Amino acid sequence: MQTMKNILTSLKKRLAVFSPFTLVIGGIVVGIIFWGGFNTSMELTNTMEFCISCHEMRDNVYEEYKNTIHYKNPSGVQASCADCHVPRPWVYKVIRKIKATNELYHKALGTIDTREKFNQHRWKMANRVWDTMKSTDSRECRNCHSLDTMDLSEQDRTGRKRHARAEDQGETCIDCHKGIAHDEPDEPDEPENTNQE
Repeated sequence: MQTMKNILTSLKKRLAVFSPFTLVIGGIVVGIIFWGGFNTSMELTNTMEFCISCHEMRDNVYEEYKNTIHYKNPSGVQASCADCHVPRPWVYKVIRKIKATNELYHKALGTIDTREKFNQHRWKMANRVWDTMKSTDSRECRNCHSLDTMDLSEQDRTGRKRHARAEDQGETCIDCHKGIAHDEPDEPDEPENTNQE
């Protein structure tokens, strides 16, 4: 306890030589540097290069994604990993980044470090993403797509009917488009009941 008092006393003596104005300006400058560094690191973790830097993503879902319209299409517009998996509003983005630390934990454990392990956990991981998208009314899809601006007359008959019905029934994008950017995993067979009654 005495050591802490000594540190605080020393700090007070050193800060006393600065005027309050200098301390405020210094605090603002340090805050700007911290804020800029924080936001820069957040944006760096939203790049495609960052997302596929681990082999689990590069060798599995990225290979599938390269064969979809979100990767290559006539208009040349590409949706990256972050466009679909990271919210744009700042508060939700920070929450998503905090939740992503769980992915780092499983990376360290090797939970999905082989294709077999990845496929074993795929249904569960996909459902987690789908549930999140459902709960946010497919917010990330709506960053680029909007029912209000869709020209339904240019869609095929099935698409026209389904989009009109989805709007009327309050459905969201992910209700129908689960396999749009990655292969939709097969639902696992029900585990056999091993409890004997």
